[in-house]
Amino acid sequence: MQRIHHPRKEQIHLAGVLDSLSDPTRLEIVLRLDTLGEATCAEFLDACSKTNLTYHLRRLREAGVTRVSPVGTQRFISLRRKDLDTRFPGLLEMIIGFARDAASADT
Repeated sequence: MQRIHHPRKEQIHLAGVLDSLSDPTRLEIVLRLDTLGEATCAEFLDACSKTNLTYHLRRLREAGVTRVSPVGTQRFISLRRKDLDTRFPGLLEMIIGFARDAASADT
C-alpha cells in the first residue's frame, strides 16, 4: 500500500491553509468533516466527480488541513484540528463559523 504523505505540524503554513480553504468545494468538505468528525471518501461523492474529489482531498491533505488514515481498503479523512489550533489558534473555528453563517444567510 502506498504511504500517504502529511506535512509535519511545523510545515503547515498559513498561506497554504487559506489557499486550500478558498475553494467552495474544499470548504464544504471541511464543513462536513467538522460535523461528522471523520468520514470516508464516499461521504463527499455528491459534492463533485470522483476525479475532482481526489484532487480536492489531496489539496486539503497537502495543506495540512486534513489527515487521511487508511483502514483496510478504506481511507478515513478527518480534520487536523489540534495541529491547526497549535499553529494558528482559533483560525479553523473562525473560518468554519463564517462559512456556516454565510450558508445560513444564503438559504
